[in-house]
Amino acid sequence: MAARLASGLLVTALIRRIEEEGGSGMVLAKGDATAGAIILLLADRGVPTALIERTLGIDGYGWNDGGPADPAERDAYLKRRRKNDPDLWIVELDHADARRIALEMLS
Repeated sequence: MAARLASGLLVTALIRRIEEEGGSGMVLAKGDATAGAIILLLADRGVPTALIERTLGIDGYGWNDGGPADPAERDAYLKRRRKNDPDLWIVELDHADARRIALEMLS
């Protein structure tokens, strides 16, 4: 099993990759640079499309869908998660293929 990439480094790499492909990325909440959990708010042209979270499974790290679809509920969910885990990163990636890019970054 490969060593785990530090959270801060992964977030920086994700944003850089999204920007290289013509999108944009923004840290909405900065977490622990080494081991913070990461939630990605995926969007396409400013319209949120999904929330995905980095999780550890039998085969290593992956991105799992999670969180409510409704914007008001989603905001409350993210606030609750951040309150319960101050080490949590919340990152918005705005690109039509943000999910694909995030998946590629973990493989």
